Amino acid sequence: MSGEKTSGTALPGMDAIATGPTGRPKREFAVPAALTEHGPARIIALCNQKGGVGKTTTTISLGAALAEYGRKVLVIDFDPQGALSAGLGVNSHDGLTIYDLLLGREKDTRLAVQQTTTPGLDIIPANIDLSAAEVHLVNEVAREQILARVLRPVLDDYDVILVDCQPSLGLLTVNALTAAHGVLIPLECEYFALRGVALLVETIEKVKDRLNPAIQLDGILATMYDSRTLHSREVLERVVEAFGDSVLETVVGRTVKFPDASVAGTPITSYASEHPAARAYRQLARELIERGAVA
Repeated sequence: MSGEKTSGTALPGMDAIATGPTGRPKREFAVPAALTEHGPARIIALCNQKGGVGKTTTTISLGAALAEYGRKVLVIDFDPQGALSAGLGVNSHDGLTIYDLLLGREKDTRLAVQQTTTPGLDIIPANIDLSAAEVHLVNEVAREQILARVLRPVLDDYDVILVDCQPSLGLLTVNALTAAHGVLIPLECEYFALRGVALLVETIEKVKDRLNPAIQLDGILATMYDSRTLHSREVLERVVEAFGDSVLETVVGRTVKFPDASVAGTPITSYASEHPAARAYRQLARELIERGAVA
């Protein structure tokens, strides 16, 4: 009958084409070539005003995967909860934090940088003090551009800077978007997470129009995907319909290994190196490099 589907069987004389969760043909992204020199860094803000969608997990895991491929990576904990710092086993209560830099208590950005246990991956930590930053910065001149000023001295030290934003669209997130060259949106494969993406994209467009004409959407990353549930599959299908090629081909599945790695204070790429989630973040790193979002 016309209109019937072929249930995925290849027609005679044609090779079957394997498709991934996004409905597009599966691709293997090549292992990137080593860099002969480092910098200047491209700044990527990881944003979503909804909490619990995988922003911090993605910042840690993507940063570690890029470091494995020889990139020099700096991650910025820009959330007062300090989950990024904790997830990398960094003490955020003894020493300088991003809060000290934003308020000008410390002028030398490099003094706030801490090394992690992952070679090539550094962090500027945060703690609950950061929750007071918006109150202090609200009357500052060019208040939306303070993070950009803070990061300027270390741009030549790194290939990529990842900013883990808090789950809101307040002044801190606007600072991250104003400083960034690109935005990566982790999106949980769940209906209520989907609803907020349009608002976030609208905010990015406003920042592009008024504060940062160079900013661009590097991609939407589907996280916490469970192929066994119809809901996950339908949400991912709707995201692809709405945003097309902006949706990254890499999809990160749901697993208990992420909280286990966080408790251990180490990225999943080293905590469970051969786990499918670790492989997914290495693929994400390769995909972003191939797309030109990372050198």
